[in-house]
Amino acid sequence: MKEILRNFDKKSWLYVLLNFIVIFTQAFLELKMPDYMAEITTLTQTQGSAMSDILTAGAKMLLCALFSVVLAVVIHMISAKVAADYSFRMRAKLYDKVESFSLEQMNKFSTASLITRSTNDITQVQNVIVFGMMALIKAPTMSIWAISKISGKHYQWTLTTIISVAIVCVVLLICYIFALPKFKRIQGLTDNINRITRENLTGLRVTRAYNASDYQESKFEKANEEITSNNLSAHRLMSIMGPTMAIVMNGMSLVIYFLGAFIINETALSDRIEVFSEMIVFSQYAIHVIMSFMVLNMIFIMAPRAIVAAKRINEVVDTKATILDGEYDTTDTDIKGEVEFRNVSFRYPDAADYVLKDISFKAKKGQTVAIIGSTGCGKSTLINLIPRFYDATKGEVLIDGINVKDYTLEALHNKLGYIPQKALLFSGTVNSNVAFGSNGKDDYSEDDVKRAVKIAQAQDFVEKMPFSYDSDITQGGTNVSGGQRQRLCIARAICRNPEILIFDDSFSALDYKTDRILRSTLKKETEGTTNIIVAQRIGTIKDADLIIVLDEGIVVGKGKHKELLNSCTVYKEIALSQLSREELSK
Repeated sequence: MKEILRNFDKKSWLYVLLNFIVIFTQAFLELKMPDYMAEITTLTQTQGSAMSDILTAGAKMLLCALFSVVLAVVIHMISAKVAADYSFRMRAKLYDKVESFSLEQMNKFSTASLITRSTNDITQVQNVIVFGMMALIKAPTMSIWAISKISGKHYQWTLTTIISVAIVCVVLLICYIFALPKFKRIQGLTDNINRITRENLTGLRVTRAYNASDYQESKFEKANEEITSNNLSAHRLMSIMGPTMAIVMNGMSLVIYFLGAFIINETALSDRIEVFSEMIVFSQYAIHVIMSFMVLNMIFIMAPRAIVAAKRINEVVDTKATILDGEYDTTDTDIKGEVEFRNVSFRYPDAADYVLKDISFKAKKGQTVAIIGSTGCGKSTLINLIPRFYDATKGEVLIDGINVKDYTLEALHNKLGYIPQKALLFSGTVNSNVAFGSNGKDDYSEDDVKRAVKIAQAQDFVEKMPFSYDSDITQGGTNVSGGQRQRLCIARAICRNPEILIFDDSFSALDYKTDRILRSTLKKETEGTTNIIVAQRIGTIKDADLIIVLDEGIVVGKGKHKELLNSCTVYKEIALSQLSREELSK
């Protein structure tokens, strides 16, 4: 339980203390009722007892029961408050932690697993807190108090109760030991079924196009059967506890009354009423002891899975971010819009070979620097080092003369406008997507958004949409075409008015005409902005001030278009595969 309790704050512990006081009071009231029952039993068996005395004892017993019910409601409300606060804090912690993760750490946990940990795992812990606060405080309090009241009362009854409690404890321990690994596996299988479901939903078009519905369904059914089988196995094991508790409780009551019959028979006639009353009270207290363990039974069913869930949550929370803030927290630098790579090499964690080897070049303010090469040569990896999605293994990446590691992430990102390889839009409107992120501003004006959309050649289709700039964009931008998504992503980066624009193959979905017009407009309207472009098309980059040619992570060419045609074989091969010699000579 320490995995759960370690995340309680001071406010939660105060509520726990308050709950303890209320539970203690409720336990006192519940354990007081057998005393009144004994009093009523004695009065009814004693000749000459007044009805008023019996009614008074009954009234006191009824009041204890009513106040006990009221306090039970209060206990549940306090427990629910603590559980809700815990869920709120942990969701916020998980979100903030994931936000700080590098791409490497995101891949380590996987998206499906992080979603499960943020939802299902937290819910598991929340449920056990609600019931656990009542059970883990009330059960020991009730059982210890009840045992103290019945201790010394006829060793036969006491021994019966001790044996009953021992049997219950052994069953609980066995179930807990064997159930914990099963619940740990269930949480992992929950990740798996979430991953498959997410994959099926996002790839629905491809699945249908390839008539692979049966294949995907079989994958889901296999995962579903596996998690169902493990759930059934775990719950069958835990289901032993309920009947065991019932058998022990009823058996104990039977033995107490059976032994009581012999004890009463051997007692003097004048003392039999007293012994009979003691037996009634003892039976009630003994049942309270077993009932306390029955309450624990519910927690023991829920706890194994919740403990596994808490460990998985803490695994994320305790993971230290590998990309840390530097000390430089301003975008106000002497140099503006300059990007420099100094002998940069990079390899992924646990990889044997370097993806990038000894890369050096400089992009000055207002220049357009293009990066080209065959698929898998490290182009996207190279530009991912600029916004620190990864950190260089060797060498330095500098922005405006300062190492990117020395900037705070906020200050660094405020200098950049980034357009990813996969055009990504968020649910909202055209306006909210283009005006996404602050870049040090409180918000963007309508004119800023319209200007960016116009430069990105998206004005025509945006203004034809039903509500123009207020038209809805679905999650992932599935209600617009690939080229339209790409242009809106470009508009989003332009709207920030950054010092540096990074295009990660961001013109691939555009036709040649739109590509040419967009680059031409971009050059005019964002004069002074440095452009770093990763592209596959020669036509997209032929006018760049500097072209970097990569081959297997190594710079094999550096210069302008015409220079590289004569000096770089790799570049010439790429160019000739796309354009004729006549087109290249223009």
